[in-house]
Amino acid sequence: MSKLSKNVKVKRQTRHKKIRQKVKGTKKVPRLNVFRSNMHIYAQLIDDENGITICSLSDMKLNKRRLNKVGLKKDEGITPSFEVGLQIAKSANVKKIKKVVFDRGGYKFHGRIKALADGARQGGLIF
Repeated sequence: MSKLSKNVKVKRQTRHKKIRQKVKGTKKVPRLNVFRSNMHIYAQLIDDENGITICSLSDMKLNKRRLNKVGLKKDEGITPSFEVGLQIAKSANVKKIKKVVFDRGGYKFHGRIKALADGARQGGLIF
């Protein structure tokens, strides 16, 4: 791991710690946590009071992504991220959850993170 990528990781972890000090999930208003890897995106609804995951979803379960050995092409991650947001909103609606607290995981709010949030909003979740 190069020095530059290590600094990027440390900065993201620092941002995430600051966010987590303010964002707490409950049973009625869970935390919508997002994790983004280089090739996939994951979302979870978490009840922090009881320490349980209410539901989780990733783009690997949707099977809508075409991957090559190099990685993602430009804008190829936006559509699956939007779909993950829609599906996590549907799962929340089944469990009668309307409001969530969005935890972007220290990532900047653009690209795949924003697409997931837009999909969740369109699916009926309120942040």
